[in-house]
Amino acid sequence: MLPFIIVLCIATCSALPSNPFLRKLDDGPRYQYVADSNGDIHLEDLWVSLSDYLNLSRFRPDISNIYYLYTRENPNDRQIIFRNANLLSLTNYKSTRRTIVLIHGWRNSASSEFSQVLVPVLLAAEDVNVIVVDWSAGAGSLSYRQVNFNCITSAAAVADFIKWLNQASGSTVSQYHIIGHGVGGHQAGIVGRNLDREVRYITGLDPAQIGWINNIDRFASNDGWYTEVIHTNYAIYGYIGDLGQVDFYPNGGISMPGCDSNGCDHAMGYHYLAESISSGGFTGRECLNYYAAVLRLCFGEKTLKMGGLTPKNGQYGVYFLETNAVSPYSRG
Repeated sequence: MLPFIIVLCIATCSALPSNPFLRKLDDGPRYQYVADSNGDIHLEDLWVSLSDYLNLSRFRPDISNIYYLYTRENPNDRQIIFRNANLLSLTNYKSTRRTIVLIHGWRNSASSEFSQVLVPVLLAAEDVNVIVVDWSAGAGSLSYRQVNFNCITSAAAVADFIKWLNQASGSTVSQYHIIGHGVGGHQAGIVGRNLDREVRYITGLDPAQIGWINNIDRFASNDGWYTEVIHTNYAIYGYIGDLGQVDFYPNGGISMPGCDSNGCDHAMGYHYLAESISSGGFTGRECLNYYAAVLRLCFGEKTLKMGGLTPKNGQYGVYFLETNAVSPYSRG
């Protein structure tokens, strides 16, 4: 009898999959083409397996995340902020300034175009601390499923870092503006959530769609005091629906003038933001909802400026505007 039980157990165990499927990231096909923030296309398996959860412990953002500081004193030579109060005093960080945090997307790093475009514009516009988060240890995975998980754990680590920085320097959460691109757009919102939604201004630049439609951790309108989202490549790289207190859909949220690829569309969000900071412009007209925005059927009387460094407290709604194909992109 015993040999029979052993054989039965071996047969049963052999029949079980070695890496069982546990859930789907989103409804739809298991394998989908997903674009990273560099514009490269990858065929991704969107079914979450046991190994995905087992791999979570491999990404330690509390150790691997790097925080680079730029100020007007060091606009080109970044300084690393270590979690050490004595070393912090040796940097150009000043607690009296506002602090703007930049969070990159999938397969990007702190030296990606996203930060190269925004850092000099931010420093030219205002005397601020700019902290560029490098979570490339988690964002660099070829597994998009894993990157989405890593995004959430990285956000918790970024929030913990900000709490430490405030405690060490005397800064407060009310001094922060957090800006994220792609998957980093969702991370910006999650950081705000982990800071008790006390961040005054959070900007999501074309936050990712795939893997986030049914994800309860996606960017939410109440993640900060004022939240704004700019959609430039909906349903491909970026999220189609409205996510923030205010959502802008330049050119209907897809096919940006002057672009010939989805990757270019996706990147235009931070180019538009940069121009809005340096020269203003970009006046949006209110839409009934995001359906009207993508159809470019917006005839509301209310208008609102897109982007900029000043939160538009008390404003809500969806807005449409058109841009030029070359810089200056704003039509006013």
